[in-house]
Amino acid sequence: MAGLSAGAPTPTDLTVHGQSRVLEVGFSDGARFRIPFELMRVYSPSAEVQGHGPGQETLQTGKRDIELVALDPVGNYAVQPRFSDGHDTGIYSWDYLYFLGSQEARLWEEYADKLQAAGAERDAPMPAKGGHSCASH
Repeated sequence: MAGLSAGAPTPTDLTVHGQSRVLEVGFSDGARFRIPFELMRVYSPSAEVQGHGPGQETLQTGKRDIELVALDPVGNYAVQPRFSDGHDTGIYSWDYLYFLGSQEARLWEEYADKLQAAGAERDAPMPAKGGHSCASH
């Protein structure tokens, strides 16, 4: 599993801010990001969200008030959050956390565009799961 690109910044500290619903991450290159839990959940790197290939993504809605229940280390290269909606299959490498933090504004714009294209509301509940039977989730 890709976790660290050669020479990529690594976290110096991780702080979960439950009340403001952000994960604050400081990196070895001096960058510091406050990544909203909602953004983390909407862009989870899990197969449940990303699918198994292009065009298989599942648009996430109703995640504005999502909470981070736990944040477990995965080796020396990632963390695995557990969210209040039960989602716990995404593994967030240091590279991916840096990507989320550094590209936050663009990712929010893309999310808004995807919602509009789908005719979906940001705060609408997720539809019931269909007959997807992927054994990896």
